[in-house]
Amino acid sequence: MQDVTSSPPVDLLRRLRARGAGDPVTHVERVAARVGVPAAWPDWAQPELRAAFARRGVVAPWQHQAEAATLAYGGGHVIVATGTASGKSLAYQLPALATLLADPRATVLYLAPTKALAADQLRAVAGLELEGVRPACYDGDTPRAEREWIRRHSRFVLTNPDMLHHGILPGHAQWSGFLRRLAYVVIDECHTYRGVFGSHVAHVLRRLRRQCARFGANPVFVLASATSGDPATAAGRLTGLPVTAVTEDTSPRGGVTFALWEPPLLPPDSGTAAPVPPQPTGDHDDLRQVRRSALRETADLLADTVAEGVRTLAFVRSRKGAEVVAANARRALDDAVPGLGDRVAAYRGGYLREERRELERALLHGDLLGLASTNALELGVDLVGLDAVLICGYPGTRASLWQQAGRAGRSGQEALAVLVARDDPLDTYLVHHPEAIFGAPVEATVLDPANPYVLAPQLACAAAEAPLTPADLVLFGDGAKEAVDQLVEAGALRQRPTGWYWRHRERPEVDLRGEGGAPVCVVESSTGRLLGTVDGSSSHFLLHPGAVYLHQGVSYVVDELDLADGCALVHVEEPDWSTHARDVTDLSVVSVRSYVDAGPVGMFLGEVDVTSQVVSYQRRRIATGEVIDTRPLDLPTRELRTVAVWFTLSDRSLASAGVQTADVPGALHAAEHAAIGLLPLMATCDRWDIGGLSTALHPDTEAPTVFVYDGHPGGAGFAERAYGTASAWLRATRDAIAECGCETGCPSCVQSPKCGNGNNPLSKPDAIRVLDVVLGNLPA
Repeated sequence: MQDVTSSPPVDLLRRLRARGAGDPVTHVERVAARVGVPAAWPDWAQPELRAAFARRGVVAPWQHQAEAATLAYGGGHVIVATGTASGKSLAYQLPALATLLADPRATVLYLAPTKALAADQLRAVAGLELEGVRPACYDGDTPRAEREWIRRHSRFVLTNPDMLHHGILPGHAQWSGFLRRLAYVVIDECHTYRGVFGSHVAHVLRRLRRQCARFGANPVFVLASATSGDPATAAGRLTGLPVTAVTEDTSPRGGVTFALWEPPLLPPDSGTAAPVPPQPTGDHDDLRQVRRSALRETADLLADTVAEGVRTLAFVRSRKGAEVVAANARRALDDAVPGLGDRVAAYRGGYLREERRELERALLHGDLLGLASTNALELGVDLVGLDAVLICGYPGTRASLWQQAGRAGRSGQEALAVLVARDDPLDTYLVHHPEAIFGAPVEATVLDPANPYVLAPQLACAAAEAPLTPADLVLFGDGAKEAVDQLVEAGALRQRPTGWYWRHRERPEVDLRGEGGAPVCVVESSTGRLLGTVDGSSSHFLLHPGAVYLHQGVSYVVDELDLADGCALVHVEEPDWSTHARDVTDLSVVSVRSYVDAGPVGMFLGEVDVTSQVVSYQRRRIATGEVIDTRPLDLPTRELRTVAVWFTLSDRSLASAGVQTADVPGALHAAEHAAIGLLPLMATCDRWDIGGLSTALHPDTEAPTVFVYDGHPGGAGFAERAYGTASAWLRATRDAIAECGCETGCPSCVQSPKCGNGNNPLSKPDAIRVLDVVLGNLPA
């Protein structure tokens, strides 16, 4: 463990470690403080602009801000990819606002992934009080009475990709004046545009470029990102343009003491080791808990830091989890000092805007000492003065991890960050392999604009805005001509000498988020009250008849699921059992894109058809995990064409490694689960974005095979990333299984919370032998 000298964060960590039996800290990393490198204001920055920034406390830019701003002002597309609180906003505000002051007709379009971030930026730009800029937010919450004024008069419009897709581009005629004069497009927090969502946004930006070109404009794109791998390539893939990256962070930074914290093992006879109700937090739900819950551990740590007067932000992966952590911390504090719990609150999406602003104000002014938040506070909101950050479970990417950790110490003071591991293969691996966090580069953002399931609908949207031409197909990239031909064949487009025309009166319905079909409404049958929605892809698992559905701490049971009308009827009930859907999956290989022949081992990348059906569900006692019964379901089969990575092994190689024929299914099944759990280490995905299948003899490969596939139509780039990093990915998988302290397999290594077969069969030791065979033959 790295030696660290005494400091307030180090002393606090020592006190936290001493509160229980054993030491839960597996590693402490000291991230050294950094001195800032200032630069002179660029000559083109007007005196009134410099004065406006000076009033906000910015006396001079940092070197990376000046470099990025100068590149953009000179007409180059640029991405500034630096750490949290490094002042990325100045890098795009400076050239954009200087251009608006120099050219009274110029306009700027700012895109944020969330409304909250756009609102935060609006406050920042409006606070500069520059004459003639007239910044305004244009999103789904904008009153209709204000929209016409914004279109006509605002010169700095802040919006999001969804509004650009649904509102601005379809109404390009009304926006013609703004688009004709568009000088800059700012894309903030662009590392969030990954997977299917990122692929859709890439084409929305190409549609924007197309409309600007029709009006004679050629805007400069300025992108801001958390530190990421190969940001210039990712930004180029997102925009379709050559982009220069500015990555050296020259802002000052206080030192950070970063601890990796593994909750203790529970005693075998502990009552808390029983299965717990389903939690949408990423904590395992129906599996035996071998470690103390990360939620409970984080709540205790939050209570301890607040009791010490330490201003703390705890990041939790789900809305419910944030509420649970806050409630448990409040309860513990009130037990110790009545009334102290009032200084802890939860923060998440779904709160009213006014509630969120009040919580932010209370934390900044010290009225609140602790806040349990979803990743809603990872982006955008400018929080300063925090002493500590607790991260409940690995957030999925190193980029997000450093974004969240960076929320502490933003005024230059020393800070503490603690990653509390969940009982999960990836979390367990990371807390025992700190070099995978502190010694590894941040992941590259994965997106695939050539995905035909994204490209064709986006081309339909573009044709509905204006007829497509051959030149447009070049703009939309590889596969565009094939996609247009398919749209013509399907009757969506009509080809004429002047181009391809949209044939229907209605616009295409395209979901940028790629959430698997229209959402299903959850309605309380007795009152008709809408409780919420569940995305279509999850409805079969979460809303099948008889399912227990949790909403704001209240338990409901599903009476009926009407997929045709997109509605589930539920009634209030507090059963002493939980429900767990079980599905059957079949997979067939459509084509092979690439493969590696490694003797007894083969590694493949290609297209597959996945057929799945939820066929039954189990009811289990909440207190004991006892299976009460299994009830059949009659739900439709769902089909998915996507991209997969898979490996095959010869029977002889498995036998030579000591894997008995009867144990092959359990060995492959365990290796599949662990490989899915570790893939987020290599690609910017969550384990819920991917699926898998293993079989001792697959009809298409004629060999024992393990498949891992993207859970989105056409793929999201994750399987491709897995194929490209196969050796490192499977080496980490093998190590995670081998180093786990359990005997037969647990949630920290080979059990999966999403297994449709109830985690049966599984063979932990044979999974290690399988992976040894693969790694022993696969080229590095």
